[in-house]
Amino acid sequence: MSQYFKNIWSAISTISIGMKVTFKHLFVPAVTIQYPDVKLELPERERNRLYVNMDDCIGCDQCSRACPVNCIEIETVKSLPEEDLGKTSNGKKKALWVTKFDIDIAKCCFCQLCVFPCPTECIYMTDVYEFSEFKRDNLIYDYATLSPEERVQKKLNYEKFEAQKAAEKAAAAAAAAAAKAKAQESKPATPESKPENKEPNAEKKEGKVEAKEPKSEGKTLNQENKTDKAESKPADNESKTDNQEDKTD
Repeated sequence: MSQYFKNIWSAISTISIGMKVTFKHLFVPAVTIQYPDVKLELPERERNRLYVNMDDCIGCDQCSRACPVNCIEIETVKSLPEEDLGKTSNGKKKALWVTKFDIDIAKCCFCQLCVFPCPTECIYMTDVYEFSEFKRDNLIYDYATLSPEERVQKKLNYEKFEAQKAAEKAAAAAAAAAAKAKAQESKPATPESKPENKEPNAEKKEGKVEAKEPKSEGKTLNQENKTDKAESKPADNESKTDNQEDKTD
């Protein structure tokens, strides 16, 4: 019986606690906004969808290299010498056609690392957070301002320019080689003076050798005389011994 009344008291107490919170909000002004007609004000440094101002983009590819998830793809083509692409808002001259500037916002991690390396500050994060799509491919944003036909045309123009430049360079190299060969053919044949100059030197050397030969012959004669003297000495000694024997006799 006591348990029965305890359960009743527990039910009434818990309901009263819950209704206390409810009754409290009945006398407080509502804070609910009618989204999407009404939106909350976001902080100034809110990081949401990226935006690129292509008028200031120079195609330096700094943002693409800084992205940690590789969600930015950039392709550029050099402009021709006669083309004027204008300047950016900070006065930097453009030299590249940006034929592709895609950002896959589905891969973006909203780190803002691509914003700081940009030298012209053309890429920045906005407060736009409503970009949900039914298809993933629709989350790839193409910021390039050139049409598909213009992109193909710019690539073809630059390829033609490079081919023409290579042909001119090859023609200039061939002309220089032909001029060099013609100059070598037009030079007169020089007489072979160096070998003739060497011959007297050779004769002088031969003369020196011949002059040295008598010296060697003289040396050999002196050696022969010395040997003769050496041979004559024993003969003298023998004659001396004969005279001594006669005296003794």
